[in-house]
Amino acid sequence: MGGDEVRLRAVVSLAQSMAGACTPRESWLAAARGAAEALGGTFAALSVWERDRGRLRVLVNAGERAEGEDEFPEEEAYPVHQFPEITEFLHERWAGGGEPDAWVETANGVPAVGAPARGARPYCHQRVAALRRRGRGCCVVAPIVMHGRAWGELYVARAAGVPVFDRDDADFATVLAAVVAAGLAQTERLEEVRKLAFTDPLTGLANRRAVDIRLDEAVERHHAEGIVVSLVVCDLNGLKAVNDTHGHAVGDRLLERFGSVLSLCGAMLTDALAARLGGDEFCLLAVGPAADDVVRVSEELCARAVALELGDGVACGVASTGDDIGPVRSARRLFRLADAAQYRAKGAHSRKPVVAGRDGEVLRLADHPPGSPHDRRGLRGSPPSPPPDAR
Repeated sequence: MGGDEVRLRAVVSLAQSMAGACTPRESWLAAARGAAEALGGTFAALSVWERDRGRLRVLVNAGERAEGEDEFPEEEAYPVHQFPEITEFLHERWAGGGEPDAWVETANGVPAVGAPARGARPYCHQRVAALRRRGRGCCVVAPIVMHGRAWGELYVARAAGVPVFDRDDADFATVLAAVVAAGLAQTERLEEVRKLAFTDPLTGLANRRAVDIRLDEAVERHHAEGIVVSLVVCDLNGLKAVNDTHGHAVGDRLLERFGSVLSLCGAMLTDALAARLGGDEFCLLAVGPAADDVVRVSEELCARAVALELGDGVACGVASTGDDIGPVRSARRLFRLADAAQYRAKGAHSRKPVVAGRDGEVLRLADHPPGSPHDRRGLRGSPPSPPPDAR
């Protein structure tokens, strides 16, 4: 099989691997692994240029990693001034049009292939030092361009003692970088679609779909591991009056403000999910924290809601498997308990949360939801009550 055909197959394989990725991390790893294989490298990394922080941040390290190189590093980053080609080289070589070219650095200090001449020294001494320190003989660096701007770089290295990359390899790396850019752009689009599918567009909080999925998973963990699952259901008081008096734009701002308060309070609990269920109804899902901790945060939420400039506070109900609420066999059961507690808080005009298992009326409400046809609504998860003459 000819060399061109081998490389064509490598390009197709890289594109397919990235297309099959479901998350950004999977996409980064597919890019690095595919590029290393295509170029006969032993190691590859993908880095993003964070303009606001003036640094290159490594997203993934793949292949034969040296000491200190994690696969998905938390904070491996390098100031851009140590790698001037990211700004200077791209500007110099790209200003005239076309795509930016890849170049080669070698550990023995031979001038890099494709890099602009800078006297007798290598173009980037930082890369040369890194190659030597990590036992690598050479690397090829390919800028990644997305949406018409430099996004970051693809870096592929070979171990010391094997043939170094040549001009053909650098040209091929430029092609691979373009394929990687296309794959990353697709991943970005998929992430945006996924975000829209699980995000409330007004507040930026999670939506009901996201809550349903996370709550089902949490209740399964409760059954399997005994982990505490708590749900706080909130109803923002006075929204209709705000809409009627000041207009819906002001009402939307109230929803946004309360969404921010809910997010702030949710951050007081480990890995809590703050969500808007729809209309004036919100919730907070906590997996792990003790019931008392969730109740304290709910009290803080109620106090902060009262302090908002508009509206009339919030009716808040809490249900937690850490309280005496009986067996929770399904997510629906926990939702109905929290909803019943919120319904009870609403009816009592309570400025504090009502907690299922600590207010004896809540369990009865959850098992026998309000049946009046004049109720503003029944409990979520409960079938609508039939009219009196149909009972």
